[in-house]
Amino acid sequence: MIRNVRFLRWAAGKSFTTGKSTTTTAAVSLSQWNAGIIAQPSSGIATCSIKPISSGLNAKHGAGFSIAHRQIHTKGERELVEFLAEEIVAEKKASPSGTIPTSLNGFAITCNKADVELTKSSEREKITISFNVNHTVDMEGEEAEATENKPEFSAMKSRPQFEVDIVRGGTTLSFTCSYLPGEAQEGEYNDVFGIDEVTIFQGEWNDKVYAVAGDVLDGYLYDLLMNFLEEKGISNEFAEKMSDFASAYEHAKYVELLEAISKFTVEKK
Repeated sequence: MIRNVRFLRWAAGKSFTTGKSTTTTAAVSLSQWNAGIIAQPSSGIATCSIKPISSGLNAKHGAGFSIAHRQIHTKGERELVEFLAEEIVAEKKASPSGTIPTSLNGFAITCNKADVELTKSSEREKITISFNVNHTVDMEGEEAEATENKPEFSAMKSRPQFEVDIVRGGTTLSFTCSYLPGEAQEGEYNDVFGIDEVTIFQGEWNDKVYAVAGDVLDGYLYDLLMNFLEEKGISNEFAEKMSDFASAYEHAKYVELLEAISKFTVEKK
């Protein structure tokens, strides 16, 4: 996503739009669809239900962003709605050209507003990865300079902290993980994410459960735990794909928020 377009467009004194290609695996274009509520198909696997976004604006806005003045009570409201009308169009054009999948590397994806959960089960264990997309976006790479001749913008990427729970019987081995800053240089191998905390408990977690921070673990033990996660499918490659998914989903929720604010502003009091 390229939400920083908002500030840079204002600072440059003119409108720019751009896009970002994201490679994911499903068949519904994110520029045409918006993530919404949970669907529970007959198979029993919950997936992210996505609903269509109209290509134009709300009928209340009309063509050319005209506003029904009888529904606008103040100058501030009118300016807000006019800006939102243009911003919504720009954000939809800037939506990743990829798609929002309902599964990722064998993990079924369930979405509930800002919460996302990925699950995979076998006869031996159940693995659950959970995260929240709120406040998870940051600039990808160095911020590009916007000029009249070079309207380029850095993409925004969601890199949420995530929990990994591996449940066997009534026992849960739980990891708290975060994405690491920086990118691997050519010829180097860097982990995409790291372990912040490890704990194990019976039944439900509570504040009395002991946990150890990842940065005080024995170095060899830390590496073994990272290998353990990789064997469970939570590898660097998987983490990158999960970040791509989170970015696309967060952007869809952002556009949904803009539309809700616009609708709230123009509704009759």
